[in-house]
Amino acid sequence: MIDPIALKLGPFSIHWYAICILTGVILAVWLAMREAPRKKIKPDNVLDFILIAFPLAIIGARIYYVAFQWDYYKANPAEIIAIWNGGIAIYGGLMMGTIVLLIFSYYRMIKPLDFLDIAVPGVMIAQAIGRWGNFVNQEAYGSAVDNLNYLPSFIREQMFIDGAYRQPTFLFESLWNVLGFIIILFLRRRPKLLKEGEVFAFYLIWYGIGRFFIEGLRTDSLMLAGLRVSQWVSVVLIIGGISFVFYRRRQPRVPYYQN
Repeated sequence: MIDPIALKLGPFSIHWYAICILTGVILAVWLAMREAPRKKIKPDNVLDFILIAFPLAIIGARIYYVAFQWDYYKANPAEIIAIWNGGIAIYGGLMMGTIVLLIFSYYRMIKPLDFLDIAVPGVMIAQAIGRWGNFVNQEAYGSAVDNLNYLPSFIREQMFIDGAYRQPTFLFESLWNVLGFIIILFLRRRPKLLKEGEVFAFYLIWYGIGRFFIEGLRTDSLMLAGLRVSQWVSVVLIIGGISFVFYRRRQPRVPYYQN
């Protein structure tokens, strides 16, 4: 089994999960800063945004998680802030990040759709990397299976949990996000195919579809009215993304890149 702690510095421990999250964030920022000039956005705006949005997104992810585990945290209020001894939910982080982006865009006089278009490809690859933190922590896995012989031994061994092999849902989502990231890069090289905001819409649809089906395989999901909470959110994302594309296609064309 892989030790969740990558490095110890005196009384401080650096976890692999944190390394995965930070690596994904750094890569996402770098990608957005490279794309920003094509949308006439200053790269420094991307850096300023992430310095504000990242800590708030972590808080949002924790609030989302606590809200759907409220029966437990109501009885244990001291653990609400113990993010190291519980969980976070990525949808909560994305929601908070989007709110911050809209406010930030308003004050910096940046078109929100432009900002979203340059941000979401990096978000997708960051999510792909972050899921490997779940792998190290042996969390976000699926139901028991007979074997995982189709996977490398280091994954098989880490996915042997509570006496059984578990479906590596972390891997399914990571690969789904990598594939979506590649498709986005392909589409961005053909801006005549896209309208402003449609990279963002693609993300909503692609991630929503993948998360809906992958979430159905997991055993640790938050539940609501017979479905996983994340599945309900995925449905909203898919409908929202498709509706946005239909709306944009009925509007005067605003190309992805503007001269």
